[in-house]
This record gives sequence, C-alpha cells and structure tokens, in this order.
Amino acid sequence: MRYYVIAGEASGDLHGANLIKGLLQCDSSARIRFWGGDGMAAAGGEMVRHYRDSAVMGIVEVIGKLGKIADNLSFCRKDIMEFRPDAVILIDYPGFNLKIARFAHGQGFKVFYYIPPKVWARGESRIKSLRKYTDRVFIIFPFEIEYFRRKGLEVTYHGNPLADTVEARIGKNWDGKRFIASHGLDDRPAIALLAGSRKMEIDYLLPRMLQAIEILEKRTPGKFQYLLAAAPSIEREYYCKYISGTPVRIIENDTYSVLKYSEAAIISSGTASLEAAIIGTPQVVCYGFNYITYLIAKAIVRLDTVSLANMILGKHIFRELIQGDCTAANITDEIIRLTEDAGYIANMKKDYSMMRSMLGERGAAGRIAADIVGEIKGKGNESI
Repeated sequence: MRYYVIAGEASGDLHGANLIKGLLQCDSSARIRFWGGDGMAAAGGEMVRHYRDSAVMGIVEVIGKLGKIADNLSFCRKDIMEFRPDAVILIDYPGFNLKIARFAHGQGFKVFYYIPPKVWARGESRIKSLRKYTDRVFIIFPFEIEYFRRKGLEVTYHGNPLADTVEARIGKNWDGKRFIASHGLDDRPAIALLAGSRKMEIDYLLPRMLQAIEILEKRTPGKFQYLLAAAPSIEREYYCKYISGTPVRIIENDTYSVLKYSEAAIISSGTASLEAAIIGTPQVVCYGFNYITYLIAKAIVRLDTVSLANMILGKHIFRELIQGDCTAANITDEIIRLTEDAGYIANMKKDYSMMRSMLGERGAAGRIAADIVGEIKGKGNESI
C-alpha cells in the first residue's frame, strides 16, 4: 500500500521515523512518500521536502513566509494527487497539515492525524476540523484522552514512542567512556545547551545562554564544560558565529548522549525538554521570541506551562524562564541550583520517574502503525 506522510519540524521527523519503521514492519510492500527530515529518510521512503525548508515558528514570522507556505501547499496537493496514496498521515505541524487534511479528505483519501494540534493550549476551533476531515486521531500524551472526549472527539492513545527512541539510542549499553574520548572531554561536570531547532529560536536563546556562561565563568572559573547539542537542521557555521571565542563545544548528531553525560541542561521548550526528562537530566527550560508574537500568544494561550513534561505530570517539575524571565542572570542562578542543591535535584528526578511511568508501554509507534494498516484493510482497532 501507499502512504503519504507529512512532518514539518525536527520533533515530527523523530516521530515520523518511528512510524515509518512500524509501517514497513506491518506492510512489507509499503511505498512511502514523505515530507520530513533525515530521521525519516534513514527509516525508509522517498523524501519530497526537508522540514528545514518549510518550518516556521511564530505568528509574525509566518506572515513573512505566506507566499512560500502557499507554494508548498499547492505543490503538496498536486503531489498527493499524483501519488494516489492509500493513506495520508499527518504529524503535528497543524497550520499546514490541517489544510492538507481538508484537501485529502475532500479527494476521498483516508486521513490519519498523528499528534494532533495542541488545541488544549489554543485554537479549539481546530477540533471541528479534526472531527470532520480525519478518519482517526492518534495522541501521545495521556492527559489528552479525557480532554478530547469532553470535546466530542474519540482518539487513540497507545503510549508515547519517545521513550522507545531514547532507550534505543542510550539504553543500558550506552558507552560513556567512548563519548568522552570521541569528543575530547575531561572529568569536569558538563552543562548541556539545546537552543532549539529553528534559527529564530537560536537567535533568541543562544545569546542569553552564552551570557549566562560568562557569568558562571566569573563566579566559578573553569568549573564546567559546556556542550552545545547541534540541531540536525542547522548548519555548524550558524552556531559558530555565536560561540566563536567562548568555551562552548559543538557536538553534532548525538543530542541524547550530550543530555546523558551532562549534569544539567539549558533547553529550549519543546520535545527536547521531554527527552531530557526521560533521560533524567536536571533542566531549566527557556522560551521566547519576537515580542509582538509573544504578546499575541500570551493573549490566546491558556496554559501556565510550556513544557510537555510539566503538562504530563500536571505540576512544575522544573523551572521555565519565559520571555522577560529568560535572562542570563536567571539562567545562571538556576544552573547553580541544578548542580548544587541536592534536595532540588532529587525531587526533580523523582518527578521524572513518575512522569515516565505515565508514558505507557514500549512499542507505541509500532501499535499506531498496525492500527493504520488495519484501518486501511478494514479491520482497525477500537480507540481507547
């Protein structure tokens, strides 16, 4: 059978890669065409567009890209019609994917939404589109089950596949000595820097992270190593223009090892924060962007937290420094606490353990793939 999969950013590529592996296991004759990234390409299938050519973050930023977005939508619709898939599978990326859902449904294709829009934060009107234009919605956060049911939308929850990904890459056989040797590290504690997967995030957060490092180096000279986990969508030279002349070391294609090795992490809000929680790395989350975008978002978003791990557990496991609070001084203070306050660290790791237990059994992506294949063949399982 034929599958057309669309993911528009790094986190979607990660989940898409797991899903593609599951589809290929369930359907040996599967032909997969996708929008995504390097992870999905490695899993199998034919890439249409890389997410780095289409990812946009922020309301104001989107306005400047409307022409390109319209061109991508037009191309995608044409490509779907030419490919004639048995299923269109949409992963997150709601501004683009909901439009494709409407189109594909109207053309008679089966439409599956994997990781639907975060309508519990904003945009509840999108629930109507999910109900109208999709055949099945798969969620990966346990708190969404009851929320969507209250809104009249039945969803399927098979667990969160991120735990599988983390375990596969840095499970019991992770070789810390090899990681240290391969990157020329020493025995000082390390601080991880994860500044986001989009350039606009990096432009906002990385300078603040570097300012915090300057303060730390004045307070405790040479105490820490600083490891910047590079996003796969960002070229090395883009980071270098910021970190040249600093003690920060860039590490590419090994984010999980950076988190595993580090004593604490400064992280852009998003999937990386949840990954750090699964791994067990004490963290502070930083978040901010264009001030006009921030004011608009503040007026419409209904959440008191921006981090998935905090949402899953329903409490603030770690601190979030948002917009005006995202200062070098605040980041510095939190890193010192994350490396010196034993009670604070112990409580955070205890909460991490509770959160991980809520993510469900291993093998979620495979079960989702099996459901999709079964649905196409007319024998899909019931939602839970």
